[in-house]
Formats: sequence, C-alpha cells, structure tokens
Amino acid sequence: MRRLTKWLLVVGLVVTGLTFATQWTLRQSFFRVQHATFVGFHHESAAALLAASGLMNHPSMINLSDATIERNLASFTWIDSVKVTKHWPNSVVVTVHEGVAVAVAFTIKHVLEFVDETGRALGVAPLTTNLPTLHYLHPTTSAWPFTTAGRGAADVAGQLPRAFSPQVSMITDDAHGIVTLKMTTPLTFILGPATNLHAKFVAIASVIAHSTLVPGDVVDVTVPDELAVTPPTHS
Repeated sequence: MRRLTKWLLVVGLVVTGLTFATQWTLRQSFFRVQHATFVGFHHESAAALLAASGLMNHPSMINLSDATIERNLASFTWIDSVKVTKHWPNSVVVTVHEGVAVAVAFTIKHVLEFVDETGRALGVAPLTTNLPTLHYLHPTTSAWPFTTAGRGAADVAGQLPRAFSPQVSMITDDAHGIVTLKMTTPLTFILGPATNLHAKFVAIASVIAHSTLVPGDVVDVTVPDELAVTPPTHS
C-alpha cells in the first residue's frame, strides 16, 4: 500500500509538472498569433476587422476562442457570429458570418437602414435599395421598433416566398400586431398576426395567380381558408 501511495504521488507530481510545463510553453511567443486571415466578410474591410479583433496584440493561441473574437467585433452590426480555426503554432483563420438584409426601414432621423429577419438594423442603405420597406404604425416611443413591438414586420420580411416577394413594396405592423403587405400592383394583403405564415403566403400566391383583382383591392388572409376582398373606395 505504501509503495502504491508513493507511486501515485510520483505520477501525480509528474503529470502536474508536465501540465505546467505545457501551459508555460504554449504561452511563449512562438505560440502566439502571428498571422490572421479573415474570410466571409462583405461589408467591412479586413484591416478594420483585424484592428478591432485584438489579434494584432498577438494573443496566445491556447486562450483564443470564437467568443473572444465575437466580443471584440461586436461593434460591427453586420456580423452575426465568427468561427476561429487555429493552425498551430501561430496562425488563425476567422470565418465571418454576416447578417442578411431582408428589408429596409427609416430611423427617427429619416436615415434608411438595412434590416435583418430579427429586426436588427445593419447599416445605412441606399435609397434605391430594392427591398420591402418596414413601417410601424402609431409608434408609442421613438425607439427602433422592429426588434420589439414591430418585430412581426421583420418576421414576415424574412420569410417572404420568391413567388411574390419582388412585388412587396411595404410591410406594416401596428400596436396590435396586425401585419399588412402593400404590393407594387397596388394591392394590399392583411396578414393579421405574424403566425401561420406558410398558409397565408400560399393563399396570397393563389389569389395573385388565379383571381381577378383591381388596383386598390384589399385582401384579408388572416384566416387563409376564408379570404375576404374589399374593393377600393371611390370618392
């Protein structure tokens, strides 16, 4: 028993020593980041990403993580996530995953911003951008509404089918969560809440393809199996 105890103690000391030695070695300059490559980005420059990432400070390879780089790049609104691939002893490749713009919307300062499917503002958009415009009716605050009360409009924009998405010019949401599509035709489709969207989209595509509508018609697809068409009013 004494021999076993001594043997275990020796093994423990050796393992501990090797662990400390390994940790110490991996923290030496040879195992610090010397080469960094960014891929997958489209809206930022490699130089700006490198400067913000902290990699120019040559952090140790062993401590580097996706979370660390994401945290350092949090100021870049287009970036959703990153993946860090380590090439030992001292090189890394950072693959950037950017958000996808599904719509545009105006800020309270009347600046047009790209918007992703979560309602997040991604950055300034040209006025000529060919995407649906989000609009929140009767806002109660001056804050950006599309990540909160007006989130339904962004949800719909992110799921629009190709069959008619090019015809959608505006997506509105109101304080009651009622989402409406305004088309370029011009027609209006009332979706109601941003739920059961697949069935509602199928109904819209069917109406567009098989029904005779006139400009100004309002089609309520809140209940997809019970469509209601309201003709335009004439003064």
